Amino acid sequence: MPEVVVAKAREGKFNKNAARRVRVAGKIPAVLYGSGHDAVAVEVDPKQISRILFSETGHNTIFDVEITGLPTAKAMIVDWQREPLKDQLIHIDLKRIALDKVLRVKVRVKLQGIPLGVKNSGGILDQVLREVEVECLPADIPTSIAADVSNLELFQTLRVSDLPHSGSIKFLNAEDATVAHVVSIREEAPTAAEVEAAAAAAAVAATAAAEPEVAKKGKTEPEAAGAKKPEAKK
Repeated sequence: MPEVVVAKAREGKFNKNAARRVRVAGKIPAVLYGSGHDAVAVEVDPKQISRILFSETGHNTIFDVEITGLPTAKAMIVDWQREPLKDQLIHIDLKRIALDKVLRVKVRVKLQGIPLGVKNSGGILDQVLREVEVECLPADIPTSIAADVSNLELFQTLRVSDLPHSGSIKFLNAEDATVAHVVSIREEAPTAAEVEAAAAAAAVAATAAAEPEVAKKGKTEPEAAGAKKPEAKK
């Protein structure tokens, strides 16, 4: 059975003061729109909306919206706002959907396994894309997309093209977009040969820096050779 959200139509002015009164009464102001119908301002139960958002399917959950005097509508949560200090929901956008029309939704990517580059080479797994955008019918929206990363070596990359594809969903991200990769965050200590080579290079650089001064002093030698030596006293 699908989740049923019981909404109450709001009347009067739809301004900040009216929205504040709705929240003081323990409800959340919301708007239901889409699928060729007029938008309807409603108020809903914040606990019920939070339960949907934190469910396994999250914001991709399809549920029924019941409003007194209106036909029951299939809907999804497409946007929500939270008060940053108290982390409370303060507004919800609900969109009517048609079960026979494709949707564009974002789906979570769940990485599975421990990469070889982590186990054997001391690398770390960095997930770049936590969600991918797909296009499909509402009934085909996956809860999440599983990606096996256990064979990734150090510096190897998992791309969108490596994710499991099927005929029921179409990926909208670029196929070469990076989903995850194994990277190294530590530098290897230099070897003894590298230390010796660096010291030799530093010595050569120091000698080269001193050469102009030697040349400058050498220019005075011809002048000294041509100068008349003082006569010895008799």
